[in-house]
Amino acid sequence: MFKQTTLLGRTYQFHSLKEILAKANEDRSGDQLAGIAAESMKERMAAKVVLADLTLADIRNYPLLSAEEDEVSRVIEENVQESTYAVVKDWTVADLREYILSDLQSGTDLLTLGEGLTSEMIAAVTKLMSNLDLIQAASKIEVLTTCQTQIGQKGVLASRAQPNHPSDHLKGMRASLYEALSYGIGDAVIGINPVIDTTDNIFALLSETKEIIDQFSIPTQNCVLSHVTSQMRAIEKGAPADMIFQSLAGTQAGNESFGISVSLIEEANALIQQKGTATGSNRWYFETGQGSELSSEAHFDIDQVTLEARCYGFAKKYQPFLVNTVVGFIGPEYLYNSKQVIRAGLEDHFMGKMHGLPMGVDVCYTNHMDADQNDMDNLSMLLTSAGVNFVIGVPMADDCMLNYQSLSYHDIATLRNISGAKPTPVFEKWLENQGIMWNGSLTNLAGNPTLFLNKR
Repeated sequence: MFKQTTLLGRTYQFHSLKEILAKANEDRSGDQLAGIAAESMKERMAAKVVLADLTLADIRNYPLLSAEEDEVSRVIEENVQESTYAVVKDWTVADLREYILSDLQSGTDLLTLGEGLTSEMIAAVTKLMSNLDLIQAASKIEVLTTCQTQIGQKGVLASRAQPNHPSDHLKGMRASLYEALSYGIGDAVIGINPVIDTTDNIFALLSETKEIIDQFSIPTQNCVLSHVTSQMRAIEKGAPADMIFQSLAGTQAGNESFGISVSLIEEANALIQQKGTATGSNRWYFETGQGSELSSEAHFDIDQVTLEARCYGFAKKYQPFLVNTVVGFIGPEYLYNSKQVIRAGLEDHFMGKMHGLPMGVDVCYTNHMDADQNDMDNLSMLLTSAGVNFVIGVPMADDCMLNYQSLSYHDIATLRNISGAKPTPVFEKWLENQGIMWNGSLTNLAGNPTLFLNKR
């Protein structure tokens, strides 16, 4: 593919779809590190002009990675609904943007449209949208999923309680979880990142979280975020897992660096459907994050926004209960500062929703990034306005095991208070029964983890 355009008397030439997509991206330190970013704002605008005039068929006919050489591409291609694609294939990317942003199109219309798009098409239109566009479009889309409970309802801001402990001490984890529950956090999942990735440890953590859920009749689900093979071994031994977890990349080589493949995910999917403890059919939890492919030298000169969209195309096949981007976790090599983190969080949320995914965001950053907690407050408010399915909370916004900054439990309670969003309906009822919430507001008992010590 060769395209060119002239802006302000200068002609800009682009020699491939990869180059157009990369240079149309908003400023991204990861793309600069990869040597594929636009050299100037003018070149970026020229790339956007060219991209806007490409048809969706152009994008599909010039694959960035062919389905023959990359199994992620193959999964994406196989899941395109051809009848929908046939209707829109002659649209330009600019036409697609106008359709998505039109007040005449509902969230249901966008979900139907998304079935006929490839991940690269969704990434392309994202590059032509402002932050406000991304918020407005994503806010239309409601994605409902069911594991033990259902999340994704309009007006609901669900939350993952992440009671990590630096040595996986069960009582330490339990104490942190009690604090989360006392603020009304944990309706999406009680999800732990383990330090020790062994079968016995995963078994113990799953058993402990399930015991707490059963003891207090908490309407939620559990998960331990270890490598999928460790979880599989624990589940085979009888560990009570409501869902199974894995991090994903947007290329086959990137997934191989994580130690996974389509065949392994298929095997895990069969196992969790057969031996998982949930009653609902959505039993996967996937995590992603811009830059993971570049960090493993598996990016093939594709920009990180497009690669992130491809993660969602892969995840979509398995109808997950939860998907979230750990937006600022990798560091400034990929997202340099708060402006880039905020943009990436809004991009990822929109792209996930356009794929029909139950999209959440870990609103986070590392301490060597040019960002602070005020920036995360800003992003969390923007995502709440955009209708994010869930966010993640850790004690005091500081993860003592993973050494990064996220949202605190009380930050999420504040987001609900400001926006009028609520926990999931069944979880809100449970909070009322515990005396923690009443008429949509937290009571004076909120924030006191000893409530659960007293009830043991």
